[in-house]
Amino acid sequence: MAGTKRRTTGRISGENVVIEVAWMYYQQGLNQKEIADRLGISRATIVNYLQEAREQGFVRISLNSEAFTTHRSAVELCQAFGLKAAYVVPDESADTETAFYRVVQGAADWLPELLAPGDRLGVAWGRTIYELAEATAETRIDDLAVLQLVGSMATPYGFTAEACSTRLAQRLGARCYNLHAPAILSRAELAAELRAEPIIHDQLARLETCNKFLFSVGTCLPDSHVVGSGVASQEDLEWYVARGAQAVLCGRFIDGTGRGIDGPLEPRMIGIPLERLVGLEMGILVTPGLDKVEASLAAIRGGYVSHMVTSLGVAEALLASA
Repeated sequence: MAGTKRRTTGRISGENVVIEVAWMYYQQGLNQKEIADRLGISRATIVNYLQEAREQGFVRISLNSEAFTTHRSAVELCQAFGLKAAYVVPDESADTETAFYRVVQGAADWLPELLAPGDRLGVAWGRTIYELAEATAETRIDDLAVLQLVGSMATPYGFTAEACSTRLAQRLGARCYNLHAPAILSRAELAAELRAEPIIHDQLARLETCNKFLFSVGTCLPDSHVVGSGVASQEDLEWYVARGAQAVLCGRFIDGTGRGIDGPLEPRMIGIPLERLVGLEMGILVTPGLDKVEASLAAIRGGYVSHMVTSLGVAEALLASA
């Protein structure tokens, strides 16, 4: 904030006054007027200092996860779909974009609680996962590894696979293992040769050591990111949809029961096989919008999901389809 470092309030100045204000407000429970009177500055300045404290990371505001995991809809999701836990955020007054960010923030707040030292967290890609990484507070979990599960793609989006894994690893203080290969190649023979290369072979083998999996499913709608990212063409999408595709998981198509659809893209892809993602210690699905209800149902039915983060509206839609 312009002028902060030049402003003085008696014995404190600069960054110290921001910390002092934050302490008085959050720890001592003083209101803004009481702090303003004590420091001899305006209430508007106190508001600015509190905002700066949050922006600088001096203050982290979080809600107790139990408020969301013990919510009636969260409990019903677990009962209906056999989940171990669900985290449901309110969305009654929220528009689509606001609801999206509420779910993302909820997932970012809950994720560190779900991880333990020594975990190997496999990470999918997409806007949801990237924004989740951005929203995750910096922390450190000992001996945590983050693994990119899908190869790279030439995409107009900022949320490439390597960007998602790298950013999340930075936030969690984890080692990051990216996959240094394209997500899709032009020929199956070329993909097979690349998988056999010692470096790529070792990287793919490492992916299969993941014990937890963080992802959001993609849709099979015409504007699906699987097309926009160049992993599939519009013709590919139509081919898979005609054969029952309901969702995209780590760049691969699955049907309504969660089974992978064997098609022309599979031999050309570089990434973890779908069967390696079933029955892990933890599969954390983040579903921020109603457009992903059918895709989420497919992932749940396929055995990929043990934990879920979503909004109340999506939870109700899922329960209505149970």
